[in-house]
Amino acid sequence: MPVPHSPHPSPPRGGAIRQAVRQSAEVVIIALVAAAVHRIWSGGLVSPVAVCGIVAAVAIAKTAWFLTENLQHILQATSQELPYHRFLALMGVNMTQITLSFALDFWLLEVAEEGSFSGFAAGMSSAAVFFDCFYYSVLNFSFFGFGEILPQTAAAKVVTLLEVVLAFFTVIFLLSDFISLKDSLRRERGG
Repeated sequence: MPVPHSPHPSPPRGGAIRQAVRQSAEVVIIALVAAAVHRIWSGGLVSPVAVCGIVAAVAIAKTAWFLTENLQHILQATSQELPYHRFLALMGVNMTQITLSFALDFWLLEVAEEGSFSGFAAGMSSAAVFFDCFYYSVLNFSFFGFGEILPQTAAAKVVTLLEVVLAFFTVIFLLSDFISLKDSLRRERGG
């Protein structure tokens, strides 16, 4: 009995494994960069203001990198005719990376220069501050932004703005336009 042919060919299994390893490595790199910046600050090698500048500069670089990576994902997904549910899973992992990355940035800013954000209770543990930073990052990325935590310093405002711009690009352009872009590219190829 013949096996029915799927209209959406699946990427090779090895490709999915490579993608999972790559994205796991990216999370490790993001965490290592944050740990290195924290170590530099906690070792007294640079001032809190310098740490905030470093965090903002790294956030700018990460934003450009994530924008490029998101564009590559959508082009790859359309050229491989990736089913929409698989594309959403890929973007879900990517969005998790982004929110975690910015949570670490917010945490570094608040730990290095207390008062970078309003809304943190005095005497909070570092873990509690990180949880609130992750919460803030998820709210920023999802456009909910309840206003419980607000950026107060220039570096905190820049990093917050970068996450919002990246979220806008990711959610509005990539997810909402995936199907229309896929159809457009298919028409260009004559398919």
